[in-house]
Amino acid sequence: MFSEEQLILILKEQAAVVPTADVCRRLRVSSATRYKWNAKVGGLEVSKAKRLQQLEDEIAKLKKLLVEAMLDNAMLKEITVKKVVPFARREAVAHLEQVFEVSQRRASNVLGVDRTMVRYRSRRGDDGAIRERMRGLAAERRRFGYRRLHWLLGREGSMINHKKFRPLYREERLQVRRRGGRKRALGTRAPMTIPQGGNQRWSLDFVSDAFACGRRFRIFAVVDDFTRECVRLIADTSISGLRVARELDWAIAERARPAMIVSDNPVLSEVEGGTKLTSMAILRWSKERNVEWHHIARGKPQQNGFIESFNARVRDECLNKTIFTSLPQAESVLTAWRHDYNYHRPHSGPGNMTPGEMAASPVVTTPADAHQSGNRLY
Repeated sequence: MFSEEQLILILKEQAAVVPTADVCRRLRVSSATRYKWNAKVGGLEVSKAKRLQQLEDEIAKLKKLLVEAMLDNAMLKEITVKKVVPFARREAVAHLEQVFEVSQRRASNVLGVDRTMVRYRSRRGDDGAIRERMRGLAAERRRFGYRRLHWLLGREGSMINHKKFRPLYREERLQVRRRGGRKRALGTRAPMTIPQGGNQRWSLDFVSDAFACGRRFRIFAVVDDFTRECVRLIADTSISGLRVARELDWAIAERARPAMIVSDNPVLSEVEGGTKLTSMAILRWSKERNVEWHHIARGKPQQNGFIESFNARVRDECLNKTIFTSLPQAESVLTAWRHDYNYHRPHSGPGNMTPGEMAASPVVTTPADAHQSGNRLY
């Protein structure tokens, strides 16, 4: 490979005395190659060729600097958030190395990060024992924040600084959720027992329907889980917690006080009754009447199968076959249907007796016997 200076000297020699064929034979090149040399450096002096080569080298260097500057700018734009703590800076450097395929030195220089900090690896333990004990104490003391948990750990002999304890507390996501709003009735979560007599356990729920004009209304239903009697069946456009407590008082005056009441989970959708069963009125009523209130698990309507089966019968045998035009009409239709259900409609659960007959009979079939016989609830 000849340099441009050598090509200029060869062309000058050929132009002076030496024939073109002899020059090509001596250099072992073709005449076409000689013509390319002439097109490239023909008419140039050696000094001008050197200057041209210097200009090309400078342009190449400038292009390289421009590309590097554009790459640095792109890397800076990739990290949109300012990284302050060492851990975040190490992550940023590793991210640039992976995305732009640059060295650690280059990524550190762009971000202005010391490579000593980037290459540092902590030799401190993972604090597994402290984390495990922290989770255990938080499970026992659900309303304790990090200060009191740190105090409890100190009493147990764990010497850990509070400034180190708080980040561990946050990493474990043990922050105490702030209580907001009103106090709600939570009820008991103990397993329910099978009722062995009337008024031992009532189940209640809400059913939603609409008038012909499209306005929604709700139906409040209460059922005795043993006799399967419909204790209350009330319709209204809005049923508050006070209204529920009042209806339960009227039902107790007509019958007797139940030992337990079962309803849906406190976290209910607004369509299914909202917070009507978790208001202060219900909490106060349950405490004053000494009635145990049991809430089923979330998303487990089968745990309250008696009232769910009853709701299906109400919708299938009454609501779906009636067009309601007004609230008085709905109340009248539901009252008539409740009377027919309690005293005339045979029930498959209690041995094909009506709920009224089962309540009046001294010898009755228990719900357990009904389940074993394969009969449905309602």
